Amino acid sequence: MHIRVNTTFLSYLSDPNELTVNSLLQQDDSSSYLFRDCVANQIYSDITSVRSLASIGIGSTDGRKIVIRRVPQTPTDLLNIVNPPTPQLPGVDDDDDESYMDMSDDSNNLKPRQQHWASKMQFVLACIGYSVGLGNVWRFPYMCYKSGGGVFLVPYCIILIICSIPLLFMELSIGQYTGRGPIGALGQLCPLFKGAGLASVVVSFLMSTYYSVIIGYSIYYFFTSFKTDMPWVDCSNRWNTPDCWVPQRVDDNMTSHATSRTPSEEFFENKVLQISPGIEYPGLMRWELFACLICAWLMVYFATWKSIKSSAKVRYFTATFPFFLIIVLMGRAVTLEGADDGLRYFFRPNWSELKNANVWINAASQNFNSLGITFGSMISFASYNKYNNNILRDTVAVSVVNILTSLLVGVFAFATLGNLALEQNTNVKDVIGDGPGLIFVVYPQAMAKMPYAQLWAVMFFFMLLCLGLNSQFAIVEVVVTSIQDGFPNWIKKHLGYHEIVVLIVSVISFLFGLPNLIQGGIYFFQLMDHYAASVTIMFLAFCQMIAIAWFYGTGRLSKNVKQMTGKAPSLYLKSCWILFGPCLLFAIWILSLINYKEPTYHNGRYTYPDWAYGIGWMFASFSLVCIPGYAIVNLFKAQGRDLQERFQSALRPNIYECKICGEHHCEHDYPEQEQYMLTQELAGIYKPAAPMQAQHTGFPLNSGQKAGYNPMHLQVQIEKPRDISPAKEENADGPSTSAPANGGAVDNQYR
Repeated sequence: MHIRVNTTFLSYLSDPNELTVNSLLQQDDSSSYLFRDCVANQIYSDITSVRSLASIGIGSTDGRKIVIRRVPQTPTDLLNIVNPPTPQLPGVDDDDDESYMDMSDDSNNLKPRQQHWASKMQFVLACIGYSVGLGNVWRFPYMCYKSGGGVFLVPYCIILIICSIPLLFMELSIGQYTGRGPIGALGQLCPLFKGAGLASVVVSFLMSTYYSVIIGYSIYYFFTSFKTDMPWVDCSNRWNTPDCWVPQRVDDNMTSHATSRTPSEEFFENKVLQISPGIEYPGLMRWELFACLICAWLMVYFATWKSIKSSAKVRYFTATFPFFLIIVLMGRAVTLEGADDGLRYFFRPNWSELKNANVWINAASQNFNSLGITFGSMISFASYNKYNNNILRDTVAVSVVNILTSLLVGVFAFATLGNLALEQNTNVKDVIGDGPGLIFVVYPQAMAKMPYAQLWAVMFFFMLLCLGLNSQFAIVEVVVTSIQDGFPNWIKKHLGYHEIVVLIVSVISFLFGLPNLIQGGIYFFQLMDHYAASVTIMFLAFCQMIAIAWFYGTGRLSKNVKQMTGKAPSLYLKSCWILFGPCLLFAIWILSLINYKEPTYHNGRYTYPDWAYGIGWMFASFSLVCIPGYAIVNLFKAQGRDLQERFQSALRPNIYECKICGEHHCEHDYPEQEQYMLTQELAGIYKPAAPMQAQHTGFPLNSGQKAGYNPMHLQVQIEKPRDISPAKEENADGPSTSAPANGGAVDNQYR
């Protein structure tokens, strides 16, 4: 067959490597067809003739369609097939395709990412490192303490089983199946709810601005702990007030009065924060904390600037070492005098508190914060998984480690609180106040009484630093991943490197975090934590669950999971997705609106002005408005004559399909390493040990196969039109020349 190449025909086709012609074209005397191609002016010859194809039952002259694909013969050809160039019509400018909305329909933008975790351990450590981060060490004991102690564990476990674990499995599934971040994953499966993915990214960005402040505090305390005399031990420092009081043993007959303040409390507020009377008195910048925040962001940047390649290596230490420190600190805390009182408060529930709606609201909020669901991080992590990774095993592992770590941290925290309550001659429930005071006031005060206090303090704040970095790595990666998924062409053209994207995200988050470092910044910190991470999270979880379970469908999701893992989800997961999970989330969200209380500080002694609450709701609206806003835009862009048709079109999945075989995931989706090996082989650099052989596929190698590459000129596909019935087919060609019974295509390659 002679393929005559010309530059005038295929410039308008979606794939310049594929040519579709009709067998009704004129045939010359040599029984060869003349085809036109836009790639180069050259002739591909000595393949076969159409008559030869018909003689073996493939070709015919009854109107069947012949599809010819070029097979790569040079490194450039290979790269063009792996990443096909976008066809350009005359007069169309490249710069017009830069918006997220327009680019979301690009097939290259839907294709699963080729970069994967180097090992299964890296993915598990990333998930565990995020879930066992500040969400467990800081928020879990604080939420449990705030909600009445042991009774908090009851709704926490109920919500974990009904909502959190099924939602975690769902997020890992859609991330692994689509190979995209939260925006791309939800945009493919349920375009109408693409805004829920964007809302998750917005929440993660807001959290990155003040989670980094916790890391900055940890750095400050870590270096301060090396001093011979730690400054939070006594009341002899220049920042101490007459109300400073060193807790003593009860039998020494020394107790506190109403205005007493411990040395650790005065050190945190008067020295570290230099706190102002309220948010209406912003004060000056705390330059020591400013320097610590810069150090925090430098560590985050250099750990994430190479994406998962760099952050995964750092997590081998930051995600494992804190576990040893938690166990050591817990073992020391349970031996303190009065620890049994704290543990009794932690494990003995007051059942009457179950009627309190705030207990359920706090339990739901802590579930999502500790497991990291609805923030987009788990979807982003799973998008780097290999297609056949066992999702159920990962879900169980992360959930079990999360609940065990929460219990260990709870034992450590409440044993310490029991000791402090004994020293201060007060109840356990009256020991700490609001904000991050648990980790920067209570823990330092408790460790100051231990033997080798410096060692314990250094270990604790180093552990806190590692946990904070784990959380921040995940938060930054989900923002960066979503930006790269949304604007791949613009980033490649204007920025060029992944490192530049990470730098821009880090700098912007750093600047947004600066208001937390002024003298009134702790009030702003408390406001952000309440509205950005608590108010919106249950609504986002509800929208995400109904988008996938109701509109995309549990049937489709189950089929996707079975394609990846070989086993469909259990009835327990399906029932939680469809019924129990959404109902429970909706009920808790309604309760949170009915029982809404505006945040305060200093255990209610400070009330925010009205304009501060307005700022808080503005931060909450940044994420909430994404869901209806994106839905309205998608409805306007959807095809249809009326609203119902547009609604159905906006709910239709837009999933990537391979241009070669039409499947979502196939052997043509090469990992990055195999693409590199093929390119090197074609260039003559890489010499495979295996003998040269051709594969019976559209690509030279199957995924994971290291055989040699034998370039083939063309792939010929004979396809029967849909409008030709089997009866006509048999009459036209006879039994020997009929196509396969399923009407599909027959692919062959010929020398």
